Amino acid sequence: MANFYTDNPDLRHHLTHPMMRKIVELKERNFTDAEKFDYAPLDFEDAMDNYERTLEVVGELCGGLIADNAEAVDHQGASCSDGRAHYADGTVENLKACRQAGLMGMAMPRRFGGLNFPITPYIMAADIVSRADTGFENLWGLQDCAETLYEFGDEDQKQRYIPRVCEGETMSMDLTEPDAGSDLQSVMLKASQKEDGTWVLNGVKRFITNGDADIHLVLARSEEGTKDGRGLSMFIYDKRNGGVTVRRIENKMGIKGSPTCELVYKNAPAELCGSRRMGLIKYVMALMNGARLGIAAQSVGCSELAYREALAYARDRRQFGKAIIEFPAVAEMIAVMKAKLDASRSLLYECARYVDLYKIYDDIAKERALTPEERKESKHYNQLANALTPMAKGMGSEYANQNAYDCIQVHGGSGFMKDYACERLYRDTRITSIYEGTTQLQVVAAIRFVTTGTYKALIDEYAKEEVRPELQAIKDRLAVLTEMYDSAVKAVLEVNDPTYTDFMARRMVEMAGNIIMAYLLVLDANRTESFTKSAQVYANLAAAEVTRHAEFIRTFNRDDLNAYLQH
Repeated sequence: MANFYTDNPDLRHHLTHPMMRKIVELKERNFTDAEKFDYAPLDFEDAMDNYERTLEVVGELCGGLIADNAEAVDHQGASCSDGRAHYADGTVENLKACRQAGLMGMAMPRRFGGLNFPITPYIMAADIVSRADTGFENLWGLQDCAETLYEFGDEDQKQRYIPRVCEGETMSMDLTEPDAGSDLQSVMLKASQKEDGTWVLNGVKRFITNGDADIHLVLARSEEGTKDGRGLSMFIYDKRNGGVTVRRIENKMGIKGSPTCELVYKNAPAELCGSRRMGLIKYVMALMNGARLGIAAQSVGCSELAYREALAYARDRRQFGKAIIEFPAVAEMIAVMKAKLDASRSLLYECARYVDLYKIYDDIAKERALTPEERKESKHYNQLANALTPMAKGMGSEYANQNAYDCIQVHGGSGFMKDYACERLYRDTRITSIYEGTTQLQVVAAIRFVTTGTYKALIDEYAKEEVRPELQAIKDRLAVLTEMYDSAVKAVLEVNDPTYTDFMARRMVEMAGNIIMAYLLVLDANRTESFTKSAQVYANLAAAEVTRHAEFIRTFNRDDLNAYLQH
């Protein structure tokens, strides 16, 4: 039986990144929890051993039970009856196994029953689960909603709800409505405060992942007469209190084991989470950033499966007397798939480490005042996390879709049949570039880090890193690409036309992403030689993409803009 952690040494490479020492020591507050909890680590080495052992458990569950159940779950799917959503049999089995293994509430503090994992190894678990069953990761991964409860709920709410998540109860975030998709400031689900100070919710939510969960975070309009984001607050709804029914679940293309629900709220009792009016402005933004990092991990898991399925088939399938992987056209596809996988994974974990550091500093700030140096570091890592999250989600999900497409192409006609996992993977992967903000919205979030120079500053920091002589040629090439990127950005900004900047935004974000991921792969190869081939292949891909975008920007006739924008 496969173990999806131990069979992939790339994961351990990222888990043992040099930044992890700082992350772990800050997260564990110099390991003081060891005095209160017998499962708390005594030192850095003990903590890392704990992460590895837990990831081995995740890998074993995923390589056996969850992966084995994936096909049956896809066929059976979730169902709806009597106002409730019902999981497929395999999903029920998967959730039970994860609860028994203590894999719920992984990132929550020990005082609430969690494992107190940093974000990085938790996201690694999500990467592994996604490879086994993309749809199941949606259910398991929504434990991340507890992070919002931990950050913004009061102590009583934390004490009542977070231990339930750690014990295995499920969560959902109820944001979208029939007339409020990406435009969440249009949410109209009504929150009314009764005379005794309690709240009830009325209205409809749509496209809610795991919408019949035990505990819901709900975005609702609490301020009478408002129509924008300033009238929205965040609420906690407990399924045990009743008042919410599942009207229907969507018949989706993929991720069929994950019920996507339409919910009807009728005087559903709820609790205000945090402060009024801050629901969208503050809390949903934090919630979405976590969700987008989760989808980036889900995308990497899909890419991993696509690459492995394609590679195995290409080695096994023989045509004209030899394995098809011996044909350069197929070999190139496999090499590019691996490079895209490695690049998106490197970006994912770079982003996760930055998220870890700023969130840990935020948490420490609740216990004591940060030093000036700590405040400076926190602000810096927060900015980098905000910059890399939309890039990791946007480009990682696009690469996942490209790899799923190429996986079917390698399989030929067989890939179009349900006999092979790649057919299900293709359907499951498609959603990753849509939900939790489409790729186009990730560009909207990312473009300010182009215009403010954040990406360029990060690239310059990577360029300062010394590497082995055999990697220097790639670095030199990336320096040329950086000049092309810088010139293209300056050319766009000099026009001083917001519409034109928006039109070119995707190209500039992708150029930055190509260069950043190429540098990350070079640094990976400098630390672990097995990444060298991917660094070489991805550098060639990056060169082609950056050159193409730069040339488009250089030669574009702005008089043609209306041909693109007016329909």
